[in-house]
Amino acid sequence: MDRLQSMRIFSAVAEARSFAGAARELRLSAPAVTRAVAALEQHLGARLLHRSTRLVRLTEVGERYLVDCRRLLSELDEAEALAGGAHVAPQGHLTVTAPVLFGRMHIAPLLLGFLQAHPQLTARAFFADRLVNLLDEGMDVAVRIAHLADSSLTAVRVGEVRRVIVASPDYLASHGEPLHPDDLPAHEAVGSSIVEGPSPRWSLVQDPVKSPGKPQQGAQPRIRLSVNGGEVGIMAARAGQGLARALSYQVADDVAAGRLRVVLAPFEPPPIPVQLVYPEGRMAAAKVRAFVDFAVAGLRAHPALNPPAPIPHVPQA
Repeated sequence: MDRLQSMRIFSAVAEARSFAGAARELRLSAPAVTRAVAALEQHLGARLLHRSTRLVRLTEVGERYLVDCRRLLSELDEAEALAGGAHVAPQGHLTVTAPVLFGRMHIAPLLLGFLQAHPQLTARAFFADRLVNLLDEGMDVAVRIAHLADSSLTAVRVGEVRRVIVASPDYLASHGEPLHPDDLPAHEAVGSSIVEGPSPRWSLVQDPVKSPGKPQQGAQPRIRLSVNGGEVGIMAARAGQGLARALSYQVADDVAAGRLRVVLAPFEPPPIPVQLVYPEGRMAAAKVRAFVDFAVAGLRAHPALNPPAPIPHVPQA
């Protein structure tokens, strides 16, 4: 049996978690499937699957090899379709990763719309507030809210977000609104390591006129609770329990509805770009190119990421 066929059989077994299930799907005999995987393992000199009477699961080597198999088989199918003059439609399995809250708010709705437009596709969304390595973890596309270092990955900018400080109107009415970072010690707050990084201290531009775009750590609010996610701080701010720092997209709806107000806006650090990142550039599979085009259009149209420019004030004569 040729190597490519063995790779297809191994991928089917890994998906089905069963030799018998893969045999039914491929319309092969169970012994033929078993022999193909065994021959592939012998060729590679490594065990790809753990077998038991009740379960088949991937080894660590098998997990990495499955990612490569899927990519190679997808590229082969696409190359053959192109060579035959066929229109290459998005197909296969798409994997997308994003920060948790951004994923829930923006990527999940986009994925549902994309799958509705391409019924032959399946997808997996992995939302995590950590840097996910696309190649090591088998991801096709990632959302990065950060300034990116140079790499072999292709990045498409879709917007930007700001680090904002918010509070409820009730809290500001009872405690006063901070007008300068030096006013922060008079206020309580909930901190977020997702927004601030490892340090709970808030960095702001202390003098926007003399040092624009240069945030520094100055006076601080009393941070009564620090959490590893932004949602708790936002919830506390809505409940009138103090200030919270968040990324602007996280509180856009609350601000628009009047539940929260942004304070100290002139002292905010520079905006952070939001980018879609994927490997292989122009050689990316049709499913990746199609999703990136779909997501770029949707995200660039979202006012939370690309707010309309303010209308300049023209003094009346």
